[in-house]
Amino acid sequence: MSFAFAIDPRQSPADFYEALHDAAKSLLQGEHDRVANAANLSALIYSQVPDLNWAGFYLFDGSELVVGPFQGLPACVRIPLGKGVCGTAALERRVLRVDDVDQFPGHIACDSASRSELVIPLFKDEQLLGVLDLDSPKAARFGEADERGITRLAELWLEAC
Repeated sequence: MSFAFAIDPRQSPADFYEALHDAAKSLLQGEHDRVANAANLSALIYSQVPDLNWAGFYLFDGSELVVGPFQGLPACVRIPLGKGVCGTAALERRVLRVDDVDQFPGHIACDSASRSELVIPLFKDEQLLGVLDLDSPKAARFGEADERGITRLAELWLEAC
């Protein structure tokens, strides 16, 4: 089976993320393996969302976040809870949208080209499964529409698991 998506990024953010949500829903439909779904969802996001240099998952192994399926340059393998943007989002159980990663205390620079970051913590039945992490080489790349749209995609992944 082959999937081809071409979502127009010039449409309104609401329409763009609605189309991306529909594409993700069809991509994840019927599959329950969290790694397979993380791989496909990170590929979809990376290929369709403009101005990204990394999109992927860090999965919680019971003590720390471990790199999972992603698109982009090789990444840091392990992130302790409370460290960097990903570890902080996981520990504090909240979405973090960082306009300038150099201003984030303890930022972990896996790719020196990254300027901004959006991290969605992934919880199912109060249990931490990991985070969905997007990086951009553009400062202040992520706004409220991106946060809402990517959060909805993360929820699709959680439902599929």
